[in-house]
Amino acid sequence: MSNTVSFATTVHVRDTCLCLHLQRAARAVARRFDQALRPLGITNGQFSLMMSLNRPEPPTMGDVATLLAMDRTTLTAALKPLERQGLVTVGVDPADKRSRRLALTAEGRTRLAKAVPIWKRTHAALDRDLGWPNAARLRADLRGLS
Repeated sequence: MSNTVSFATTVHVRDTCLCLHLQRAARAVARRFDQALRPLGITNGQFSLMMSLNRPEPPTMGDVATLLAMDRTTLTAALKPLERQGLVTVGVDPADKRSRRLALTAEGRTRLAKAVPIWKRTHAALDRDLGWPNAARLRADLRGLS
């Protein structure tokens, strides 16, 4: 077995690797939403996390981690800045003292309400850029992958 990879293989991977192209697209879309949400002091990831907490009852860490396809350690790290800003609380689950429940604070609900119109505008612009049938197909394909 050779210790080298040919440049032709590098080009092939560059041109065909779904993981690479998904990562690049995800970064580009994330930058777009980060820029739009910057005036509110939150990132696109924080918006998604806060949106996942917008439920009638506070969800468990496990429920949120599953929804966001994160491990609990990553979720814990993502919650820290939101807790410091007073947007989210992490509390003990009354039904299971080993479990944690996550909730938006009043300020978190207010910030999320201010973020939704920004998200809608940014999302509509992205849909326009992609073209309606392409955007709908992309969403369906991505759901299929996850």
